[in-house]
Amino acid sequence: MSTDHGILAPAWAATGAAELVGDHALLTAMLDTEVALAEAQAELGVIPATAAAAIRAAADPVNLDPAALAEGVRETANPVVTFVGQLTAAVDPAAAEYVHRGSTSQDILDTALMLLCAATFDRITRDLLACAESLAGQVRRHRDTPMAGRTLTQHAVPVTFGLKAATWLHLVLDAVERVRRARAALPVSLGGAAGTLAAYQEYAGGDVEGTLRLPDLVAARLGLAPQSLPWHGIRTPLADAASALLVTTGALGKLAEDVLVLSRTEIGEVTEEQAPGRGASSAMPQKHNPVYATLVATAARQLPPVAVVLFQSMAVPDERSSGGWHAEWQPLRDALRIAAGAAANAARLAGALHVSPEAMAANLRLTRGAIVSERVNAVLAPTLGKVAAKRLLAAASAEAERTGADLAAALGSEVDVPAGLLDPAAYTGLSGPLADRAVARFEEVFKEFA
Repeated sequence: MSTDHGILAPAWAATGAAELVGDHALLTAMLDTEVALAEAQAELGVIPATAAAAIRAAADPVNLDPAALAEGVRETANPVVTFVGQLTAAVDPAAAEYVHRGSTSQDILDTALMLLCAATFDRITRDLLACAESLAGQVRRHRDTPMAGRTLTQHAVPVTFGLKAATWLHLVLDAVERVRRARAALPVSLGGAAGTLAAYQEYAGGDVEGTLRLPDLVAARLGLAPQSLPWHGIRTPLADAASALLVTTGALGKLAEDVLVLSRTEIGEVTEEQAPGRGASSAMPQKHNPVYATLVATAARQLPPVAVVLFQSMAVPDERSSGGWHAEWQPLRDALRIAAGAAANAARLAGALHVSPEAMAANLRLTRGAIVSERVNAVLAPTLGKVAAKRLLAAASAEAERTGADLAAALGSEVDVPAGLLDPAAYTGLSGPLADRAVARFEEVFKEFA
């Protein structure tokens, strides 16, 4: 059988993301679900404890044939029917009749998918926290390092690199919070054929209270949240997972896009770590292309259209849908590995980002003082009037650009410019205190995971 190693998947290749959601992980999650169901039913006295033990003993992926499961999908439109048959065949014959008792395919597969989400969200959270820790270090080190702020691609006013990194940090922490909420809300799925728990109740001898407890017992064994109602036709859990993944890749995409801009040869304010062969070109020996930022930017572009399928699948008919449910499986897998790959690559990017205050200082001088014309305008306005001051500065800036003179020289003797007024480092506003806020938020969030 062919294996997808991710040769054409730069967003997640070689990050370990594929293993989190691959066929082996899925089958393990399906087996874990069947075991948890059997053990919960044994606790309630619905099946013998020896049967639950036999099911656990047989619940090993080596007893399953993935190729045959894939063939089974062509026959039944889902992998669970063949899966249950293979698991039943592997169980001690005395316990075989207790496999999958009262359950339906969607119970097992939806719960297994929640387990894949849980494992992936846990990995994403660890990588996001590692990324955040590195970014917090940059904020602290460069709290007061001046650089050009850019709006609509042009120099605007000075900021600090500490504030620049603080915006990245803030976004990463937003992603941490959303992933954590989504992880905590991932529910078990147990409803039976049409979401009534009827077969579970029938096998339980009509026990209402015990049957209502069954999903909670399974959830506790699997580390998932309880369900309020069977959610075969309520696809909010998948949409919530997709939303958290979208925020994650979007947040990391902002970091990556900024790094790609700032690492341009003619800007050079940041660079990725360099190692032999990393960022190499097959044609140009001098190249050191930004690798990790490119991989993260790729993920930010790829995930949204994939996640859209999960939102579209909320609008499904009946108690269980034909097509809507089935459409979710592969997009969810793709979304999970794309986001997990992005988080892993972003942690690597942030952990070894080299910052050049010298390049930042040189770029601040490119406009020869014009970058602080807003400040000069504010100082001159009380004397000349706001409109007149702005008109004067616009003319002086144009003259400075045309002649290559400094803004102070272009203003000439028309106004008295105080010493130091044109120093970009003296006009970074509240960049420092704002950066401090981001660090304080990081410390609070990090403390919760310590």
